[in-house]
Order: sequence, then C-alpha cells, then structure tokens
Amino acid sequence: MYTCTFPIARHVREEYVDIQSDTHNRYNPLLGEWVKISPHRTKRPWNGQVEKQPVEVRPTYDASCYLCPKNARSKGQVNPDYADTFVFQNDFSSLLETTESGSLDEGPNGLLRAKSEKGICKVICFSPRHDLTLAKMAINEIEKVLTVWAEQYKELGEKPFINHVQIFENREAIMGCSNPHPHSQIWAEEIIPDIPARELENQRTYFETHNTAMLLEYAQYEKQKNERVFASNDDFIAVVPFWAVWPYEALILPLQRGITDIGTLTNGEKTNLASLMKEVGIRYDNLFETSFPYSMGIHQKPTDGKDYPGCIMHIHYFPPLLRSATVKKFMVGYEMLAMPQRDITAEGAAKTLCSVSPIHYTEKE
Repeated sequence: MYTCTFPIARHVREEYVDIQSDTHNRYNPLLGEWVKISPHRTKRPWNGQVEKQPVEVRPTYDASCYLCPKNARSKGQVNPDYADTFVFQNDFSSLLETTESGSLDEGPNGLLRAKSEKGICKVICFSPRHDLTLAKMAINEIEKVLTVWAEQYKELGEKPFINHVQIFENREAIMGCSNPHPHSQIWAEEIIPDIPARELENQRTYFETHNTAMLLEYAQYEKQKNERVFASNDDFIAVVPFWAVWPYEALILPLQRGITDIGTLTNGEKTNLASLMKEVGIRYDNLFETSFPYSMGIHQKPTDGKDYPGCIMHIHYFPPLLRSATVKKFMVGYEMLAMPQRDITAEGAAKTLCSVSPIHYTEKE
C-alpha cells in the first residue's frame, strides 16, 4: 500500500509546443512508448454521413441466450436460476488446466521458440437480466460484480501455477463480444503477459527513482489540473489519460491510497468504484446515444507472491468509436507500421465526455 504524501504541484514547461494545435508526440510512462497527436486534423472538413442508430430494445430474458438463467449452453450444461451474478468455467477456454508442459526450440540460433502454458478461463455473468449493462445496473448490483471479481482473483491466484489474473469485459459485437448478455471474462495463467509486465516494470522503475507510486501521483496531478478528468469521487478518478491512443480512452485510478489489487478494496471504496464505473458507462452511452462498445480490463498486482514496488490497481477502457455510433477508429497504415496516432486531444475528449448528461439517455423523459 502507498499513501500520497508528496507535493503534486510541479512546473511544467509547455512553452515549446502548443499541445492543442501543433503536431507532437506524447509519452506513455506505463508502457514506455510514444503516441503521435495531430490536433489540427480535427479542423478538416468531414463529409461522411452521420446517422443515429435506432435504440435497440433487448428482452429481459432471451430463450436463445446461452447465458440467461435456466438456459442450456453450447455443450449441454444448464445454467442455474441465478438471481444476481453467475460464474462458470468457459466452455471454450483459451487456456486449459490440463495442458502438459512442453517447449520447442529450433531454427537458426533458436529463432523459433514456443512454450506450453496452462491456465483457467472463467465467465462472470453480471445479472440474470439479458437487457442490462453496467451503465444500467444499480450501484449495489455493480458492487456484487466487484465482490465476485475479488473472490475470483483470490481463489485463482492461490493456485500454485497461477501467476496473473486478467479480468476484462468486451462490450458489443464490434469488440468481439459474441453474446450481448452482460458478462465479463477472467483469464488466469502461468505467465505475466507482456503489457501488464511492461506496466509493472515501469511502475517499479518510477518508484525506485522517485520513492512514490507513479499512478497515485499521476491521479493527484490530474485531479488538481482538472483538464482531462470527466468523472470522480472521494476515492477514484476517471480521466482521459494524457497519452491516450483511442479517441475516448479512459483510465480509472485510485485517488487517496495505493490500492494494489481488487481484493484490498474497503467497502466504501467498492461502493465508490461501482458508482464511478456506472457513471463512465453512462457518459459513454450518452456520447452517441448508443450502447457504447469498449474493451475494459483491470491491471493489478500479480499473484506470484513477489513484491511489485509502485504497483497500483487501475482500470483501462479502450473504446473504438470516433465521431458517431457508426464511425469508428481503426489502427491502420502508419499506426500498424510505425506508431499510434490520434487527432482528438485527450483534453478535447475529456471536455466532450464532461459535457454529456450523467443520466442515461434511455431514462430521460
């Protein structure tokens, strides 16, 4: 645990670049890489047609949905008549607990290498209702989801071969979600995957250099600066990070203390995190009056029993929508071959998200 006891006001020399007008590169301290920002491109004419999508009305129960209560799944298992959350092992797991150990090393100088990995994949249904999302659920219902995530993090992490637990949600078909029933996934595995491993190493380096946690200090600075914040409460902040790649990318960070993992949340923090996640979802949906797609995931302390100085739990949101419910951001050309690039500044995106109502558009009179 880390407590913020350091000064947060620092002079930043911005006279060398106008970050709202000039093309520039912003540094991502979590990944140790850069993103190119071209804000002048937002002034170019846009002639594409933008249409509102009709509001999709989903039933509270779908007889054909393999995640709804009492329905059969693809391999014949029947779901219980669950009342709030429901956890089960993924019927088509990407990681299997029964995988045997093995490796491959061949080719010139061992260029071709492979190593087997075992793990466990689970599905967590948020609610028995087919028509809900986190944005439409009550705060106490989201708290139950957080409780289940914490229980699964602990239960899976205690297994001797599990060293990392990745909790994530793919929302809507464009993000690879095969079923609209509200649910998330957990992949628990032997390795620490590349992206969280890089984040952990950069957090460690920052902590060892500055004797403070990078993301806790960053959250305090963003709260004070108030240029990229679009939702907050006493314990957490939602910000479009300075180094955002996706148009309306978001990061949820703790404000008051260095929470390392979801299992260490107090009851009050759990309530405030649930409240903030709901608000983020509502603001996303209200932006283009659609069920806003995203991939969301929690990065937290690995479960290998090692020390991770400076590690702070945080939640990433990566949404693809750009100008409307039908106009999307794609990583192509320069971005696939060189480095990420975006036109909308993080400050502009946060201002837009702040301007939308915190009341869900489907609930307005």
